[in-house]
Amino acid sequence: MNTALTFVVLAERYLAERRALGFGLRIAGQRLLAFARFADARGSIVPLTEAVAVEWARHETRPSPLTWGRRVEIVRPFASWLRQHDPRTEVPPVRLFGKVHRRLSPHVYAESEVLAILREAARLSPPDGLRPASVATLLGLLACTGMRVSEALALRRDDVDLDESLVIVRLTKFHKSRLVPLHPSAVRALRRYVALRDQRSPGTAPAAFFVIDGGIALTYSKVRTAFRRIRIQLAWEHVSGRRPRVHDLRHTFACRRLLRWHKQKIGGEYRILDLSTYLGHAKVSDTYWYLSGFPELMAVAARQFERFARADGRP
Repeated sequence: MNTALTFVVLAERYLAERRALGFGLRIAGQRLLAFARFADARGSIVPLTEAVAVEWARHETRPSPLTWGRRVEIVRPFASWLRQHDPRTEVPPVRLFGKVHRRLSPHVYAESEVLAILREAARLSPPDGLRPASVATLLGLLACTGMRVSEALALRRDDVDLDESLVIVRLTKFHKSRLVPLHPSAVRALRRYVALRDQRSPGTAPAAFFVIDGGIALTYSKVRTAFRRIRIQLAWEHVSGRRPRVHDLRHTFACRRLLRWHKQKIGGEYRILDLSTYLGHAKVSDTYWYLSGFPELMAVAARQFERFARADGRP
């Protein structure tokens, strides 16, 4: 391999080859190029070494072995690809910083907490701008559909059919598209948002469904900043344990749907495939990842088991 090549050039070749095989690598590709720029700026030359991968992994604002390990995971496939051309390449070992994939206990929001989030979102600044309405409506949509944040932010105007009470999620994770039926209350909220959006952004006709002033598409970074402001206002920023996240709304939707089925005496095992399809999962095990034994669900399950245990006539 020509040692005059930069890591950026090599990373671009690697990504082009992988994408030609059908891999999207949108986020992973961005991070790999960030590594390549870091290595080039550091003055590193081919072959790739474990030391430069570790240095980049630790070059992170959050000093966490979990974060370091996930950053090394971005480099490993690239290093394996480089090693085909240059056997001197060092491939960082698996679990260099320990386990990197673990399930964080989600925060299953109470209904009162969801309502509090929406109230605070509506109070964001500027009070006469689109940001409060856009963020509040987005969070409300996440709460009542369990959509991924990325899916909601990627919605275009034509993807939201309020006459048919449907949202069309196009080619999202796992390259799947699906229809998401909406409850009438969600349709009413979305109609109010659309009327306000079109009034505040006349003539711009933005393609994105969720926008802020000037027809600028609402982005994940803006949602994350807004949600942190909401947490601060609700005094959740410094709670003990892990702080509630936007993504916990998806967990909450799955858990509370299971709770409702139990209350309706509908066995979740009979409807879990419906939930999996609605959430856009490729396999049902992905849906179980979102289910947690939160207090309300466990209380209902305990009462049902008690009735089952006493069904044989024992006191």
